[in-house]
Amino acid sequence: MVEKFLVGGEWRTSDEILAVMFPYDGSQAGAVYMATEQDLDDATAAALRGFEITRKLPAYKRTEILMNLHRLMQERFDDLVNTMIMEGGKNYKTAVSETTRALQTILVSAEEARRIEGEVLSIDWTPAGEGRQGFVKRVPIGVVLGITPFNYPINLACHKLGPAIAVGNSIIIKPPEQTPLSSILLAELILEAGYPPEALSVVPCYGPRAERMVLDPRIAMLSFTGSAAVGWMLKGKAGRKKVALELGGNAGAIVHNDADLDNAVSRISVGGFANAGQNCISVQRVLIHHDVYEEFVDSLIPAVEALKVGDPRDKDTDVGPLISMRDAERAESWVNEALDQGATMLIGGERNGTLMPPVVLSQIHPDMKVACQEIFAPVLTVMPYQDWDEAVATINDSDYGLQAGVFTNDIKRIMDAWDRIEVGGLQVNDVSTFRVDHMPYGGVKGSGFGREGVKYTIEEMTEPRLMVLNLT
Repeated sequence: MVEKFLVGGEWRTSDEILAVMFPYDGSQAGAVYMATEQDLDDATAAALRGFEITRKLPAYKRTEILMNLHRLMQERFDDLVNTMIMEGGKNYKTAVSETTRALQTILVSAEEARRIEGEVLSIDWTPAGEGRQGFVKRVPIGVVLGITPFNYPINLACHKLGPAIAVGNSIIIKPPEQTPLSSILLAELILEAGYPPEALSVVPCYGPRAERMVLDPRIAMLSFTGSAAVGWMLKGKAGRKKVALELGGNAGAIVHNDADLDNAVSRISVGGFANAGQNCISVQRVLIHHDVYEEFVDSLIPAVEALKVGDPRDKDTDVGPLISMRDAERAESWVNEALDQGATMLIGGERNGTLMPPVVLSQIHPDMKVACQEIFAPVLTVMPYQDWDEAVATINDSDYGLQAGVFTNDIKRIMDAWDRIEVGGLQVNDVSTFRVDHMPYGGVKGSGFGREGVKYTIEEMTEPRLMVLNLT
């Protein structure tokens, strides 16, 4: 069956069909019709008409639609899970976790739809303002273009859809080519939940074709989640529209000599390999104080060895396949390059197609790709450090700054890390991979621009509008 795409509430076909492949064995998981340039133009025109409807929806109605969506997603929970497994190779445990989080994202969006507050502003700070009173409210921005990634195709789509519905924007979703099926399923549920049809489009297409929407001045906002190279390129083309970018990282964790090592090992062995490392906040660089380096590594290796690699449909699998053979071969080549440059493999194994066993490397130099770039694979590097300042400097020696983790019980070091580590979010006695869906989430430097987390996305997707009353 070939899935149709959605243009302003109308399900369409085209002459172009994209096969969606199951990354584990290369079998076909499904197929979608691809949107043409005319479809993209039609989606934008429909979104403009839809916005005239959604902008007038009262808060209770927007909340009702989101609660309907939450209920429908619960009813289709297994379908959402199985779709992600088959189109993206996500292992069962992670697919269940993502769907659970997506439900929370929509629930929080429903709650925040009733909390879009304004401000009463004193104007009479100066003589010119005497006898005047100011008021500020937040208004929906208009048409939002959401470009979503393959690695968390349901929850990260909900991080754009939920807030857009909460404020009354119309939205166009451009799903990833690798995992478009889950976005089509979400679109069905949103329409059933009662959102005005013209205000929603889901248009599978290749990236270069989608650029025409990024250039289109009728689009009020671009919300992009994906690679840094593509995100910053699109920002340069977006013109005057508002832009929010959630990009990549090569997240670090510092394990100091006063840390709870059992906790650090437990969290890092999960945080470095969840979703086969295909996570923009996956732990990639672990810095361990030299006093506890050997003890930590001796505990880490058996914890990583215990991870089960295999078929993502198996409920016991911890590490499934990478999204494509090309990505698996690239990650393997980076590991081999690091070994040629002097790194030591503490644990690893032979790649089997898209399946890459977890890798832990030591003897790392900062200029190795496995250290300075985002590998997006189940690869972890470990490095000893002598003093705290050295560790902080090493974490900051990166083009990225999304999240980081610090394991220590010294409150002065914790506060120092919060002050000096150049990231959007610091996790204390936990890994960079931790995220809940209402917290402000985003990065600095090459990792992004703006913040997600429902309340904070609502701020991105609205504009403050001032009114001043002359009471004289």
